[in-house]
Amino acid sequence: MSEADTKAIPNSMQETVWVEEVSFLDRVPRSVSMTFVFAVFLGLWQLSTSLGLVSPIILPTPGETFKDLVFVGKNLLSGDYMLLALWITVKEVIYGFALAIVIGFSLGVLVGETAFGERAIMPYLVAIDTMPKVAFAPLFVAWLGFGIESKVALAAFIATFPIVVGTAAGLHAADENSRMLFKTMGASRMQTLIKMKLPMGLPQMFTGLKIGAVGVMAGAITGEFLGGGKGFGELIRVAASQLNTPRVFSLILYLSLFGLALYALVTWTQRRVVFWHKASFVGNDE
Repeated sequence: MSEADTKAIPNSMQETVWVEEVSFLDRVPRSVSMTFVFAVFLGLWQLSTSLGLVSPIILPTPGETFKDLVFVGKNLLSGDYMLLALWITVKEVIYGFALAIVIGFSLGVLVGETAFGERAIMPYLVAIDTMPKVAFAPLFVAWLGFGIESKVALAAFIATFPIVVGTAAGLHAADENSRMLFKTMGASRMQTLIKMKLPMGLPQMFTGLKIGAVGVMAGAITGEFLGGGKGFGELIRVAASQLNTPRVFSLILYLSLFGLALYALVTWTQRRVVFWHKASFVGNDE
């Protein structure tokens, strides 16, 4: 309740009206708070390197990292070898995410709509998801080779399970009254799924997509680490083997920018598709 709304209430009633107390930190704009946290992080980083608390081989200074960020940025803008490596990684991530969406949505509908899927398929999916994903990288390389296919497969493998869970949870989100209404109107199972369950379950489904968008990048880079490749993961591996930590940091930061862009794309799509769902999307500054 705003201060104006509180003043509009008679004094005799204001004593019985509960007003939520907002702390000072919650009133600070997001841009200011994020800038402050980033400045503190840089200060601690610079202090730890200046005092010699951490070896420069392990942790470069912010200045060295910034210089390498500029170098990598110029290389990308000039269309040199780093741009080609980035494009290879981007393709692995996009193809892997698209494959994860297709497989995850299909399995999610199977699990959420059928007792067979929930009782027979879901336990195996949970068991597979608990296994260490990195251990599957050599298997994908052995099955699919050292090309882009093994990296796409590992990226999709990591991103699929959150989409399955989000889709299945979304299909169970419809309340009993809505189910009874569609049943009373004589709607078929397919009509109920398309016109009621899927629209009402979109918020949960997009939650799974956002988690998958975060994991798909890790899958592609892990595949390049363990299965060779020509993407950014290979550049990071080579830089790490040469103890070029500023280059490792700068490459990771550029990859994080691409990961944030993919996450922002999913969030933007959610705002457009699920416009009727009043939720606090990440990135809103209310």
